[in-house]
Parts: sequence; C-alpha cells; structure tokens
Amino acid sequence: MLSPQDQLTELVRALETDQHVFATDSLLITEKLQGEDGTPIQKLHRRASRIDSNGALARVLGKIDGRIKGIMIVMSVVWCISGFLGLFTLLQSNVVNFFYVLVCLLGFHTIMLGGWLFMTLVNRDQQAPSWFASFVSPSYLIRGKDDVTKAAVDLYERQLQHSGMRWYLGRFSHQLWLATLTGMLLAIIFLLVVRQYSFSWESTLLSDQALVSLTQVLGWLPSMVGFGVPDSTAIAQSRLVTEAMPLSVARQWAGLLVGSLLMYGIVPRAIAWAFCALMFRRKKMRLDIKQPYYQKILNFWQRHVVDADDFTEAPAPIAPKATVSAGKKLVALLEYPADQDKWWQSGLDGSSHSLEKLSEIEDFGIVDDRDDMTRLKNYLDAHPVQVLLGIHSNALPDRGTLRKLDQIAAHAKDGLIVQLLSDNSVSTGLTDARTDDEPSDKQVVRYQQWQTALSARKIGLVDIDA
Repeated sequence: MLSPQDQLTELVRALETDQHVFATDSLLITEKLQGEDGTPIQKLHRRASRIDSNGALARVLGKIDGRIKGIMIVMSVVWCISGFLGLFTLLQSNVVNFFYVLVCLLGFHTIMLGGWLFMTLVNRDQQAPSWFASFVSPSYLIRGKDDVTKAAVDLYERQLQHSGMRWYLGRFSHQLWLATLTGMLLAIIFLLVVRQYSFSWESTLLSDQALVSLTQVLGWLPSMVGFGVPDSTAIAQSRLVTEAMPLSVARQWAGLLVGSLLMYGIVPRAIAWAFCALMFRRKKMRLDIKQPYYQKILNFWQRHVVDADDFTEAPAPIAPKATVSAGKKLVALLEYPADQDKWWQSGLDGSSHSLEKLSEIEDFGIVDDRDDMTRLKNYLDAHPVQVLLGIHSNALPDRGTLRKLDQIAAHAKDGLIVQLLSDNSVSTGLTDARTDDEPSDKQVVRYQQWQTALSARKIGLVDIDA
C-alpha cells in the first residue's frame, strides 16, 4: 500500500480532479509553496497536508486503515485462542502418543507451508487473489455517501488490486498461522506445568528401530538450541507405555515436543512472515509524480528535479491564440471592474483582433453574482454572439471562477475568448501582468495558471503582442 503521506496526496488529487471544495484553497497553497525548499515528493506531501488543514481527509483514511488492521488483530486473537483450545482438548489424557500429537501439531501446518513455498516459486508475479480484496474491501468497513469517503474507498480498492498485495496477503496468512502455533505453545507450556504426562509411541507398519532413528533425527535441531531430547534407552522404554513413566524421561519427551513446535513450526513460519514483509516493502506502491496532475503542479513551482529517472518536466501549457469571428460581439468583465470604459479597445489597438471594424458590440458589464450569471446565460441562449471576457490579474483561477468560465463558454454560441487585464487596463505580458501590491514573480505564476486553465478548456487568449 501507499504510505500515509502518499495516500493523503493521492486522495487530494482524486478529490481535486472531481472539483471538490477543500477547507483551504489549493491554488493559494500551491503558490505559497513555490518559494519553499524540498524535493518534489516532500513538497507534494506538504501541499496535501496544508490543503487538508482541518484533518478531515486524514481522519477518513485513518478510520479505514484502523478498521482493516483491527479486523486482522481480532482474527489473530481468535486463531490464537482456537490453537490453545484445540491443543488443550487434545492433551486431556495423562498418557499421550507422542507422534500422534506431533502430527496434529505440525502435519497440516507443514503441508500448507510447503504449498505456499511452491506457489511462491512458481507464480512470482501473481497478483493477490480477488477474494482477499473483497474480504477487506473498505466499502464493507465504512459507510458514507460524501465525496471524501467515496474517494478514500476507491483509493484503498485500487491499492488492493496492486501486484504487491500478494505479499501483504502472504504476511497476513503467516500471521494467522503464527497466532495459532503460539496458542498451541501456550497450551503445551500451561499443561506441562500443571500436569504430569507420560509419552508413548507405537506403530503397525514401522519397526522399532525405524521409529528410534526417526526420533533421533527429529531431535537433532531442537537439541542444537538447548532442548532436552530422549536418548535411545528412553525411546525404547516409551514404547506402548500405559501408566506413569519416570519424570526424567517424561521431561525429555516434553522438551522434544516443545522444541519441535518451535523449530519446525514457529521459526519457519516466522521466517516466511519476515520474507513476505520484506517483499511487500520492496514491491509497495509509490506515488507516481509523472501523472499530468503532478507535473502541472511541479511546473508551477518551476523547480528542477534532481532525480531525472523519477520525473520528466513537462512544458508549460499555453492557451490557444484567440480568433475573432465575424458578427456581433458581447464584452463582459469577470468579477473585477476595469480602469477604462472601453477596455477591449485599449488592449487590442493595432492588433489583428481590433474590434473597431466590427459592426456591433454589446457591453454587458461585470459578471459577478448568481443573478449576473443567470442574466448573461439567458442573453447568450437568445442571441448568437461571440463573448470577449475581460479577466483582471487579481482574479484567481479557482474552482468558482473556472466554473463561471465554463458556464459562459457552454452558452456562447459563437465561442468565447479571454483578455487578461491589469491595473493599467491591459496586461502586457509576463512582466506587466502585476499589481502594485503583488510581486512580479507571483503574477508570473498567476499568468501561467490562467494559461493552463484556458489551455485545458481550449479557450482562446487575446494575444496582446500581436
């Protein structure tokens, strides 16, 4: 899975793509981060954290992650208790068949561990089974119809489909087996402390010497780490025991039983768990900053990326050159007034777009509130005109402003073109598109933001240098 910071950054991307309104304006945060130091990943993480200033997004992600981990913890506890109770039930008699108990402890476990090892070697690039993604799907764990919850659920489900999740599933499977074996170990230790057992062995097919050799081979590894194992005499005395045996011999068999559970059960399963955890870390998802969304943000900051293998800087988007059509024109200002009455003439004098040759111009005035938008849309629906929209440099291309721009473009039957204005009525390029109280570098970013917004919508920009 993605790291918590990457998850928050991806959630911000998904919500911003769907026009979600955040607690803090994302464009303002992007502008403020322009002069800060840090790698692209660090700055993207910082940006996402600041956009989520009230912590609402992080809380939803934390709730989903906590519930998934909670389910895994509960299942581990249940498996541990089942292992304890299962072995507790098995060892009710004071005289137990050693090999029968050992097969019950490790037989199925060994088969499953060997099967996992075989499947791991055969299917190295296999994805996690679909049932696992359905089992831990956050859609079952959290309820909510708001945009944040839906986007967070989609984000987690995309992560569950990643190829690296097979190692996550393997780690979880080994965790359950470790819980079961730990429960068995606790049961054995508890029963050996409070009861005295006698251990016997018997076989119909195998000879006595074969079972003696098998016991000695089985006891080699536990004896290497200090567990007591029965010698040849003790093994011979334990055949077909029906009553209490000497305590020293019983302790040797008990040591072999506990040592076998540890060395042939818990230790191999713990190694498999550690291997899956290591592979999951190596194969885990990482933030893909090559996506157009992230490249656009990094381009705003105008930073050079040190690691060229991770990021390739994209060229700055440029709005298409405005084309004035023949026929009636409607001119309007978006939210801010202009210094001159006929601002469109001042900006287009001597250019190929000069409106002085046009037969008729309708000056609509300022479009600001909802009533203005309704009146403008009604007019555009009834009159086939091309709209020339004047946008002041103080205007931010935020979600509300761009929504108005999209609505005007949708109702303008002969198209929409845009002219960027400043305090001196017309912006004269990157260096002139500023106000007295705003630094030039901020206006450069603002100008490029409008270029990007208009380029994405294929809305023409009046070329003031033409």
